[in-house]
Amino acid sequence: MQPVSNATVYIVDDDASVREALAWLLRSRRLLSESFDSAEAFDAMLQKRPPQRLPCCLLLDVRMPGMSGLALFDVLASRGDLATMPVIFLTGHADVPTAVDTVKRGAFDFCEKPFSDNALIDRVEQALAQSAKRLALLRERRGLQARLRDLTERERDVMDLVVTGLPNKLIADQLNISVRTVEVHRSRVFDKMQVKSAVELVNILRSEEEGGAS
Repeated sequence: MQPVSNATVYIVDDDASVREALAWLLRSRRLLSESFDSAEAFDAMLQKRPPQRLPCCLLLDVRMPGMSGLALFDVLASRGDLATMPVIFLTGHADVPTAVDTVKRGAFDFCEKPFSDNALIDRVEQALAQSAKRLALLRERRGLQARLRDLTERERDVMDLVVTGLPNKLIADQLNISVRTVEVHRSRVFDKMQVKSAVELVNILRSEEEGGAS
């Protein structure tokens, strides 16, 4: 798998030796990491920083003093942080059923201690790739929303009728404007939306609707 650039792996574990071993393993695979000794410390960091713009994933211990890894996972899920920050739980044998349940609730995966270095790194790289993909989709969607906001009210009227498949003559009749005016607005809509055809316009608007519903 092609390494994801500018990515960070967050490590949250109360055991210093585990944090150090994981950080060393990640460095050996040229992966950047940041370590935290508690769920509270990691959550405090997240709330002070601006929204995540670069790929990342979280290696999270299940059992810790204070806030548990499971409690932190629920907090992250409630804030929507999991959308771009996949979570891989680090768990002992006794916690496997719980970890399996968290995967069903949105965790990326879990690795049972003691874990295979290669297997863990493989999953980390896959999690970072997922994070990068979701961030790219999010940027694309935000760009589309900005282009939609740039349309004038009349351009929006024309666009809404263009995507239904109506020809310019019928659009002109419905809006009580000239065909030439429809053509001008249609051209501006295509320019602003960065498309070359009505079919392409329909497709990107459908993707926007699907993104909003997800």
